[in-house]
Amino acid sequence: MFSGWLKRYMPRGLFNRALLILVIPILLIQAVVTVIFIQRHFAGVTRQMTHAIGLEIRYAIATAEAAPSREEALRRVQALGVPLGLTLELQPGQGIVPEARTGFFDVSGRAVVATLREILARPMQLDLVTDSKLAQVRVPTRQGVLAVAIPRRRVAASNPHLLLVWMLATSGILTGIAVLFLRNQVTPIRKLAQAAEEFGKGRTVRFRPRGAEEVRRAGAAFLAMRARIERQIEQRTRMLTGVSHDLRTPLTRMKLALAMAEPTPEMAEISRDVREMEGMLEAFLDFARGEGTEESEETDIGELVNRIVADAARSGQEVTLDYDPGPAGELRVMLRPLAVRRALQNLIDNAVKFAGTVRLTVRARPGHVEFRVEDDGPGIPADRREEVMRPFVRLDEARNQDVSAGVGLGLAIALDTARSHGGDLRLGESETMGGLRAELRIPR
Repeated sequence: MFSGWLKRYMPRGLFNRALLILVIPILLIQAVVTVIFIQRHFAGVTRQMTHAIGLEIRYAIATAEAAPSREEALRRVQALGVPLGLTLELQPGQGIVPEARTGFFDVSGRAVVATLREILARPMQLDLVTDSKLAQVRVPTRQGVLAVAIPRRRVAASNPHLLLVWMLATSGILTGIAVLFLRNQVTPIRKLAQAAEEFGKGRTVRFRPRGAEEVRRAGAAFLAMRARIERQIEQRTRMLTGVSHDLRTPLTRMKLALAMAEPTPEMAEISRDVREMEGMLEAFLDFARGEGTEESEETDIGELVNRIVADAARSGQEVTLDYDPGPAGELRVMLRPLAVRRALQNLIDNAVKFAGTVRLTVRARPGHVEFRVEDDGPGIPADRREEVMRPFVRLDEARNQDVSAGVGLGLAIALDTARSHGGDLRLGESETMGGLRAELRIPR
């Protein structure tokens, strides 16, 4: 229960968590030092000083009461005030109303009141408010009311707030310096996370390992991993491109031999096989170009989708466009335009083959751009939508086999393009058109 509450309210960022780890002990130490200083040192010193003053007042009371007359008592008390450093007066009357006037935040004043009451053990008036530099005490005696004016510095430590002020000021300065150093230590981790996130979106940004040794090692490991992945992609691209180009030569000879041969049913079958092989090679090349050397660039999404729809119209395909760039009126995203265009064209071609109406919807969502291709065709069963995105998988029983001429790479290319940008491709059922809905999501 406590761990769940702690996770709910703990900061999620490394910098904020480290700052919390730094600040909380400082605050706790200050609180402990403050409490100990006020309760043990400041209040204790105040009680000791007040105890000494209380003994002096008690001696003055005994001196006044031992005098044979009030005049003699006044003379003895005034003479006693000089060596004690107190202002002593003997006022007429013997009755007073016991009270103590202290400030609301006067911690030392409460200690003075309690100590004097304990030492004098008789009714007492104490005023610490009228004059902040004096503690005025009135105590009844047999010769009158003894009025004592005590310098406040003799009953309480002077300037007790200086320790707290210096402690708070020093802690604030040191905490500020620690925050600056902490920010410098966290910045390389943020740069590493940003570089990894950008690489996941298919973008390569400059990154140089900095910071502590552990962060440098993590950065170096990331750079090595990124280099290995890039080499692997480059090798696969070269392999697919090389194999596809190498197979074009024998295919061309086969097409030439078929063109010169006598037309027979067997030759027609072979010619159809050759066309399928040529289609597979074209698909291989498209797949290879999708992960080729194309660099990400800032692309106007509106211009991109309008060009796709215009190309589809020139090819005789009827595609409806529904484009919403959001409140900004323009949507520009860092991506590989040729790869995204090829992926969307594959989704549109797939929809046009098996449906009569196709709609392309583009929406600016928080954190990503959503390209949605919907049709009114037969769709794909829910239990086979994941399977159909694998390379070379053709669900001809779900669609029309007579019109199917692909090799099963269209959706795989679209999925690969989405993932290389850090996005995803999802298949579902169109709620408005009843056919297949393909959602291609590209992070912004």
